[in-house]
Amino acid sequence: MPTCLPLVLRRCHACASERFRADGKFRVNAHHKLIDAWLLVLCTVCGDTAKLTVLERTNVRSVRPELLDRLHDNDPVLAAELLRDPVVRRRNRIALDWDGAWRLDTGGPGDLDREAIEVSVCFAARIPVRPVRLIAEGCALSRAEAERLTAEGRLVSAVRLSGRLSDDFTFTLKR
Repeated sequence: MPTCLPLVLRRCHACASERFRADGKFRVNAHHKLIDAWLLVLCTVCGDTAKLTVLERTNVRSVRPELLDRLHDNDPVLAAELLRDPVVRRRNRIALDWDGAWRLDTGGPGDLDREAIEVSVCFAARIPVRPVRLIAEGCALSRAEAERLTAEGRLVSAVRLSGRLSDDFTFTLKR
């Protein structure tokens, strides 16, 4: 589950840093019947502002009034939705850094001491994480131990556990 907005990976024109933080602020500019909207992001090093294009020369009548209200209200939920939108990311040539921006809710220690447990992982938002890291954190293992269990066949899943994943999955852990 996300805890905050991820960092935006993009080169800063002022200081050559590659990390920006979004705080949910938008800039909306109207040109007669056309409208532009940007999500503002700040460089983590120098504080310079960059604009991520949300709407570009769009007819005002084609923009839903709720969206326009959310833009004017600087809705942080809308900022999160737009950052996760692949069209916005591709248009602005950005990537996201989710390190430290999510948490794992396990529902308590449960049955981790049983011989074999089957676990379903459900994402509250599409956050790309390494399944091995998620499993290690949720089962109180080191990442090296989780990788060793995978190599020994005692940690199995229908999905590949070595890459990044943002879809729900299940795994079985045999102690």
